Amino acid sequence: MPINREHLIEALKKVEDPELHRDLVSLGFVKDLRAESDTVFLTLELTTPACPLRGMIQRHAEEALLAVEGVRKVEIRMTSNVKPSVSQPSGIPGVKRILAVASGKGGVGKTTVSVNLALALSRLGASVGLMDGDIYGPNIPIMLGVSHAQAIENDKIVPARKYGIQIMSMGFLIPDHEAVIWRGPMLHEAVRKFLTEVAWGQLDYLLIDLPPGTGDVQLSLSQMVPVSGALFVTTPQAVSLQDVRRGISMFRKTGVPILGIVENMSSFVCGHCRKISEIFGSGGGKRTAEELGIPFLGEIPLDLTVREGGDSGEPVIAGHPDSGIAGKFLSIAEQIANGFSGNCSHCGRMETGKTLKG
Repeated sequence: MPINREHLIEALKKVEDPELHRDLVSLGFVKDLRAESDTVFLTLELTTPACPLRGMIQRHAEEALLAVEGVRKVEIRMTSNVKPSVSQPSGIPGVKRILAVASGKGGVGKTTVSVNLALALSRLGASVGLMDGDIYGPNIPIMLGVSHAQAIENDKIVPARKYGIQIMSMGFLIPDHEAVIWRGPMLHEAVRKFLTEVAWGQLDYLLIDLPPGTGDVQLSLSQMVPVSGALFVTTPQAVSLQDVRRGISMFRKTGVPILGIVENMSSFVCGHCRKISEIFGSGGGKRTAEELGIPFLGEIPLDLTVREGGDSGEPVIAGHPDSGIAGKFLSIAEQIANGFSGNCSHCGRMETGKTLKG
């Protein structure tokens, strides 16, 4: 006897949002509900990929459906519908939010953070694109193990796809051994093409890995599109933190919200004796964030699996998704997603980077 769809809907109406005390059906969370033989398939679309109660909601929905006559198995896909910024639409059709990943100086692991953060947001259920805006040093193709974009369709570049995200890089367009020797106008044009002549499609977040410093690419980006927020990567070292202050000052002058600071290479744990070495100092990122009145999003230690993943094209989020170091990237991604989920009933977050958890 076929499973009655109305019975499934009635069962889901008994599952309430723990905060709003309204059922999943009336809230519009239930999508693509169907039954095949004795199995029920559905999507639960929440308002943020980082909803802290998603596991509880999924479990209660599954229990309710298994109580329906004839149902032996339930497969639930958890996803989210990230709301675009009302005050600052991205300016790119289909792209809801643009996030810039910046650093004051080179060598702090900014691209490593960009790549793993993009994959972490994707793992949380968001649709993500990653644009390699580091024109002079486009390393994202190496870190993700991709060598070229897919094709040209309708006069637009179709970005590469890997690990569930879309990718575009200057590294796809120039030979590996050639240097990019461009001045301001050429850099401005490259940024424009990557923003407007790439078929990004429907994205919750477009992350842009910026070159170090406060140069032409940063200025071009802030002039061309409303950036939803900028994240700064630093080491605990004083020289890195001084440059971060300059970078934050520049973005504030151009009206870009600051999402917070990530301290990379915060410490190193010896694989043999387990002794912790603070190679670049300690606590500088957190102190700087407190001084500037912005969120401190977390510390990422030096870890061999992160380096190996970046060199092999299998980032730690993809290769070791349940590891402790992957959990640190996921924590940062959750804070960013929650910071933009102004209409999430669970998190109660306002639409501003200042609400991110420290």
